[in-house]
Amino acid sequence: MSDMTNTAITTFTIGELAQEFDTTTRAIRFYEDQGLISPAREGQKRIYSPADRITIKLIMRGKRLGFSLAESKELIDLYNAEDGNRMQHVRVLEQVNASRERLLQQKADIEIMLLELEEHENRIQADMKKP
Repeated sequence: MSDMTNTAITTFTIGELAQEFDTTTRAIRFYEDQGLISPAREGQKRIYSPADRITIKLIMRGKRLGFSLAESKELIDLYNAEDGNRMQHVRVLEQVNASRERLLQQKADIEIMLLELEEHENRIQADMKKP
């Protein structure tokens, strides 16, 4: 963690955040280009705030849950501590349920494909045993 000398707020470099979240500096710059984070500038150097760090953390969590970047952005935009993040929580639950349904369908599709592969393999092996 870096500290800016003229303030007591902890700040972060792009390299520190990339390392912490096991991502690339290019990905972090992309999040900036998409308007998800807004680091301060010190010449060419980007200075990231704790809020930027939390946003990146939420983006990475969303990725692990199968959310698109647009879905993660929507959730981040819904943040509202005043109402206990109720709208954000409702939307997260909707996205979780949609992801679960999508994954269960993919799982069923994979199981069908595996059965079809096994049947095909068995037919070929049986054909190969014929004189």
